[in-house]
Amino acid sequence: MDALEALFASTFTVAIAEIGDKTQLLALILAARFSHIKGSKTAIILGIFLSTLINHFAAAWIGNWAVGLLSPDLARYLVAGSFFAIALWVLVPDKVDCEESRFYKMGPFIATFILFFIAEMGDKTQVATVVLAAKYDALFMVVMGTTLGMMLANVPVVFAGNFSAEKLPMKLIHRGCALLFALLGVATLLF
Repeated sequence: MDALEALFASTFTVAIAEIGDKTQLLALILAARFSHIKGSKTAIILGIFLSTLINHFAAAWIGNWAVGLLSPDLARYLVAGSFFAIALWVLVPDKVDCEESRFYKMGPFIATFILFFIAEMGDKTQVATVVLAAKYDALFMVVMGTTLGMMLANVPVVFAGNFSAEKLPMKLIHRGCALLFALLGVATLLF
């Protein structure tokens, strides 16, 4: 049951946290930038998937490894505190730089892979992956869940190139996501 909980919590947490995140905005920019190339949507989606999988595996491994160095009580308090910190961080909207990237000339797959990997470094969802892996002793399920959450949030954006985040109630979404992280912090302290 713990493994399924890790999968569902990771998927849901990252999918919600990703709404309006800079990597979701990057997916929109890449879809628009490469819209004239046949098969670019598939290439962008594969780039997002592989970049996220590698990035989140490394993040989860660090979280899983780091929690093993701490006493169980200290680890629980640090994980809970991290969830509370992410809850506050989520309330600050992301922006993405729309300037022309030198990676665009490498094509949709390579450009997406590199730009997503860079954008995820130190991003909320990467930090959340570290914390989720520290909370759950199910590295594989956390990585699968966070990767699935990224795909659930980004694939529709790639297919809906004319999608605008301005049409979504972003303040409400960010507050809901902050509440979710705060609840994960409380649950970590209680259970």
